[in-house]
Amino acid sequence: MLKIYNTLSRDKQQFTPITPNTVRMYVCGMTVYDYCHLGHARVMVVFDMVYRWFKASAYDVTYVRNITDIDDKIIRRAAENQESIHQLTQRFIDAMHEDADALGVLRPDHEPRATQYVPEMLDIIEKLEVRGLAYQAADGDVNYSVRKFEGYGKLSGKSLEDLRAGERVDVVSDKHDPLDFVLWKHAREDEAEEVKWDSKWGRGRPGWHIECSAMGSKLLGEHFDIHGGGADLQFPHHENEIAQSEGAHQCQYVNYWMHNGFVRLDNEKMSKSLGNFFTIREVLKQYDPEVVRLFILRAHYRSPLNYSDAHLDDTKKALDRLYTALKGEEGRGKGEGSLVVDWNEAYAARFKVAMDDDFNTPEALAVLFDLANEVNRSQSAKSAMQLKALGAVLGLLQRDPTAFLQGAGSDDAGILAQILARNEAKLAKNYSEADRIRKALLADGIVLEDSAQGTHWRRV
Repeated sequence: MLKIYNTLSRDKQQFTPITPNTVRMYVCGMTVYDYCHLGHARVMVVFDMVYRWFKASAYDVTYVRNITDIDDKIIRRAAENQESIHQLTQRFIDAMHEDADALGVLRPDHEPRATQYVPEMLDIIEKLEVRGLAYQAADGDVNYSVRKFEGYGKLSGKSLEDLRAGERVDVVSDKHDPLDFVLWKHAREDEAEEVKWDSKWGRGRPGWHIECSAMGSKLLGEHFDIHGGGADLQFPHHENEIAQSEGAHQCQYVNYWMHNGFVRLDNEKMSKSLGNFFTIREVLKQYDPEVVRLFILRAHYRSPLNYSDAHLDDTKKALDRLYTALKGEEGRGKGEGSLVVDWNEAYAARFKVAMDDDFNTPEALAVLFDLANEVNRSQSAKSAMQLKALGAVLGLLQRDPTAFLQGAGSDDAGILAQILARNEAKLAKNYSEADRIRKALLADGIVLEDSAQGTHWRRV
C-alpha cells in the first residue's frame, strides 16, 4: 500500500486517488532562459521516478510538467541577447529536452507553456475579483488580497504575522497590504509587444504564481491528486497557488504535496542566484548520464543531495557492479513485453515495499545490489532478467552491458552512418524513425545538434 509524505499534513499518508486507479499529477517545471542545472535534473529525475512507479503499479497516470516561458528573467535575458522571447525560450526548451532525454527522463503526458494559457489565467483572476480576493491597484497591477484568504500559510506553516515581519515581503505602496502578490502586471512601455495581452484591467502579462494555477486546473481539473516541485517552491509559489486556486474554485486544490530536497555544493543550496551551480551539460561532459541518474536516485528524494566528484565516481563504480552482473545476458529481454517483473519473487516484493514507502529509492536500489550479488553467485538467467526488469522501473540498466563497461556505444564511423540514416528518414518524412535514431545515439552518449550547416555530434 503506497504511502506518500504530504508536505501539507507533514506526515506520511496512504495514497488514495480521487478517482480509483487514476493519478493526476502536476509538477512545476523549468523557467527557460538558460541551461538546466543539477537542481533541475533532480526535479526531472525524481518525478520521472514517481511517474514510472505509478505506471508500474498499474495506475492510469496523467503527468503534467509545465514550462514557464514568460517572466521577468526571460524578458531581461531576451533584451540582453537582442532576440525575441520566442527565440530565447525555444532554444532553451530544446536544450532542456536534450538534457532530459540524456538522463532517461520520460516526456510528461502534457508539457504546457504558460503563454498558451493566458485566457485561463484571466478567468481565474476575474473569479478572484468577483469573490473579493483580487483588486486592481493604482499602478494598474491586479493583486491578490492575502489576508482575505482564510488558511494562508497552511502549506508552509508560516503565520501572517511572521510573514509581515519577514525579509521576503515586497513592500510596495500601491498594494493594500505588503503581503499581497501580483496576479496581473500592467504593461510597461519598455517591454516588447509579445509579452503583452489584452485584459479587462488593461494590457499586461500574468504574474508567475497564477500560471501554474491555470495550467493545473485546465489540464487536471480544479481538484487533483498530486502537486510536486522543488522544496524552494513551497513558499511562496505553492502557497500562493493554493490561495488562488481554492479562492477561485471554492474547493480543495490538491490532496498530496510533494517536494524534493535541494542539491547542495559545499553545504550550500545549488542555484543560479548563488552562482554555485553546474549545468547538466557540464556534468555530462565528465560523467555518463546514467551515472548521474543513479546518483540522484541513491538519495531519498526528500533528503539533501550533496554533489561532489567523489560521490559521482563512487556511483560509477556502483553502476559498473550492476552492469557486470548483467554481462553475458546481452541478447535477452529485448523483445517487446519480455521485461516483465515477477512481483511474487522475493527481491521484487522487497523492492515494492521500499517504493511504496514514500518512494524509498535507496532501499529499492539496495535490493538491486543484493539481486546482482545473487546473479553473480548463481549465474541465473532468470535472476538477471529480474534485475534488468526492476532496473527498468527506475529507468536504469537498459543498455548493452559490454558496451557500457567498455565506455563506448559505437565508433565514429558507426555514428556517422546513423546520422546519415536519420537524415534520410527526415527527408522521407519518417519522423518517428529519425527520432528513434536520435534517442538511440543519445543513450550511447552522443548528442546531435542540427543547424543550417547540417547535423553535428558530440559526446557527453
